[in-house]
Amino acid sequence: MKKTYSPRLTDIKRNWHLIDLKDKVLGRVATQIAQLLMGKNKPYFASHLDCGDWVVAANAGQIKVTGGKKAKKMYYRHSGFPGGFKEISLARQLQKDSRQVIRKAVAGMLPKNKLRQKRLARLKVFVDEKHPYEDKFKGEK
Repeated sequence: MKKTYSPRLTDIKRNWHLIDLKDKVLGRVATQIAQLLMGKNKPYFASHLDCGDWVVAANAGQIKVTGGKKAKKMYYRHSGFPGGFKEISLARQLQKDSRQVIRKAVAGMLPKNKLRQKRLARLKVFVDEKHPYEDKFKGEK
C-alpha cells in the first residue's frame, strides 16, 4: 500500500527570482509572479502550505497593458464614510505609484485565504532596476 507524500515545513526551500517587467504585459507577468509566490512550480506543492519563493520585480514603471486599458481600467476604493468613494485610472496610478499596479494585479490572482498576505509579503516591487537584493542573484545571469 502506497502512502501519499505530504511535505513538511522543513522540506520547503525558498528560492529568489528576479523578474524584469520592462515592456512585459501586466496580466501575463502577474500570473507568473503569482505562480512563483504560491510555489506551484515545485514538485512538493501543497495548497495548504506556503511553499512559494521570493520574487523581486524590477522596472515596474515600464510595464505595458493591451487594448485601451490605460484609460478605461479603474481602481476603486471606499473609506467607509459617506462620500468616501474614490476612483483612479490605470494611467494615473502608473504615474502616481506603478508598484501598486503590480501588487494589486498579483493579489487578485492569489487565492483568497489565510496565506495570501504572507505570500504578498515575499513580493518586492521596484520602479527601476535598482534594488537592495543584488546579493541574492550574484551567481545568476
